[in-house]
Amino acid sequence: MGRLAGQAVTVLGAGVAGLALARALALRGAEVTVLEQAEAIREVGAGLQVTPNGAVVLRALGLGEALEAATTRAQAVELRDGRDGSLVLRMDLARPKAAPGWHLTHRADLIDLLAEGARQAGVQIRLLQRIATVDLDGPHPRLRSTQGAEMEAEILLAADGLHSRLRAALAGERAAHFTGQAAWRAVIPCEPGAAPVAEVHMEAGRHLVSYPLRGGRMRNIVAVEERAQWVEEGWNLPDDPMALRLAFQGFGPRVQGWLDRVEQVWLWGLFRHPVAESWGRALPQGMVALLGDAAHPTLPFLAQGANMALEDAWVLAETLDRMGPGQAALAAYQAARAPRCARIVAAANANARAYHLSGLRRGIGHLALRTANRVAPGLALHRFNWVHGLDVTR
Repeated sequence: MGRLAGQAVTVLGAGVAGLALARALALRGAEVTVLEQAEAIREVGAGLQVTPNGAVVLRALGLGEALEAATTRAQAVELRDGRDGSLVLRMDLARPKAAPGWHLTHRADLIDLLAEGARQAGVQIRLLQRIATVDLDGPHPRLRSTQGAEMEAEILLAADGLHSRLRAALAGERAAHFTGQAAWRAVIPCEPGAAPVAEVHMEAGRHLVSYPLRGGRMRNIVAVEERAQWVEEGWNLPDDPMALRLAFQGFGPRVQGWLDRVEQVWLWGLFRHPVAESWGRALPQGMVALLGDAAHPTLPFLAQGANMALEDAWVLAETLDRMGPGQAALAAYQAARAPRCARIVAAANANARAYHLSGLRRGIGHLALRTANRVAPGLALHRFNWVHGLDVTR
């Protein structure tokens, strides 16, 4: 056992980051309590991709079999012309030099396996714990709930997302910047025999991503449109499916067939947040730290939000266990994670621009990708080996 044995730890948030961290800490001997604001850990969101850098963390946490049972192995990522559906670029995920372990899953299925893994490791998950403020002025972190209840924590680790109360306590509230993009999320029944391929259909000013889920029974759709008007941040705003169909009416018949089957859709405003300047603080008799979206919110155009959260969870737990809670461990954790996360956030921003090219730039860009697809089919995937090939558990 390392330096976490018998240590009481409080984790804010029962999402991917919080639950992975909770299991990682408990397996190292910590006594972990997770505080979650919802009344149940239930199905939220839609599909996500667990890429090799996230999958290695789940396997190191002893959840490899659960991951395989809850996900579908992806075969490829395809970039397609939005108008006619023609192939622009195919990234074969089964190529010998590709990092192994690409998984397509519903967010709820990943949360379920992480929650079960946390409970099996002895983690206590307390629901209906909505935190209003975090006070760092005393010797211990102090929490106040929206009901007025107060509690102290020795080690407080916040995986409480975009609107993190700990991040606000560390650096104050900061306004997010609307990217000029909004996304619709939907899940529909999947056509029989659909290949486990993530498709990106690109058009000027908009694109649509889709892939099968749950063994091919369902299909995930994320459709992004550029727009000038402000959209509320968050992914739980219900919208009219007809608005989605009208926004993408110029797309090819394959996409139109999917959108015709959409019965329920949520609108999601995309906002850009800076990577946190401070990821934690040592107090006289305690410490606090951020991870996941609380530290580095990212746009979804590199499929790395959940995967960065898994990496954070492993590195934070390992660093605390090796070095013990305190400023030295916090500095080592931030040094290990902040540069990589900032680079991934920037790469996701760049992907958003590349998907939405118009006019001459669109023609030149697509021609270059088609040529690369013929001449060097593994090159595009190799460009992101720095993302997918990292194993933080080594």
